[in-house]
Amino acid sequence: MKKFTRFFKHSFSNPWQVSRHFSKASLQRIESAITASEKKHTGEIRFVVEGGLHPFEIIIGKTPRERGIELFSLLKIWDTELNNGVLIYLLLADRDVEIIADRGIDKHVGYDRWDIICHDMEMLFRRGEFEAGVLQGIEEITAALEKHFPIDAIKNKRKKVIQRKKNELSDKPLIL
Repeated sequence: MKKFTRFFKHSFSNPWQVSRHFSKASLQRIESAITASEKKHTGEIRFVVEGGLHPFEIIIGKTPRERGIELFSLLKIWDTELNNGVLIYLLLADRDVEIIADRGIDKHVGYDRWDIICHDMEMLFRRGEFEAGVLQGIEEITAALEKHFPIDAIKNKRKKVIQRKKNELSDKPLIL
């Protein structure tokens, strides 16, 4: 029965439903929060929200974590210069958020801390506070990135302070 319920929820979830939880202004505030965050560290944050999975993916039992890892790869979040990209993936139909982090930051923070951040975000989502949940998650991820990848302390092989050359990943939320 649980699989049928999930199938039904995903079948009727699509990108336009994202707008029920995230207005254009809300998505702009999330983008601005990511931009402001990335001025404080050398990491890269990407936020992706998906209404629901394809019915076939539900039939085969794809989890939100598996989908998050798939998007982490497809969006090349693993390909940042310092291996410190972080994906915040929200699957609305399941009300599930996953944080997938590259090895550079993950070895410092670890799964347990990411799980706590996800739990805190999901608590706000349950109350219908989607924007607040995402902004809180960005704030907590920012603190971790500032601690382990501060903008003024990371040095390259030549021992020069790295100056951010470009934004490696888009700060704009991606709606699927």
